[in-house]
Amino acid sequence: MRAKTILLSFAALVFISVLAIAQSPKQTKASSGPKMSVMNPAATNTMVPRLPLAPRLNTLEGKTIYMLDIGWGGPEAGYDVLQVMSKQLVQKVPTIKTVVVRKKGSYMTDDPDLWKEIKTKGHAAILGLSC
Repeated sequence: MRAKTILLSFAALVFISVLAIAQSPKQTKASSGPKMSVMNPAATNTMVPRLPLAPRLNTLEGKTIYMLDIGWGGPEAGYDVLQVMSKQLVQKVPTIKTVVVRKKGSYMTDDPDLWKEIKTKGHAAILGLSC
């Protein structure tokens, strides 16, 4: 009885497969109409050269920390968060000096004058992103 059931099931499967193949659309030649170019969005596996991280400060006592709003998320998004962080840092480390600044231009625009200022007057920088 079991063998008969398996045989009937197999026969039904073959029959349905043949019907499905018969009903499928026939392969046609490629269209001679306009063509469209597409790009592969997959990332390449080449890595960007890595730079070492800056060494950590031993202490924040007496240091000048620049807190930099790069403008991502809107003109006030990061700045407000950095102002709150600045107040909290000063409460925890009274001798710290924090400088909250807005970077000129968009987050993708270089600001060499600001980088020079941070290098000469600051001990560290916090880059702020917020939305």
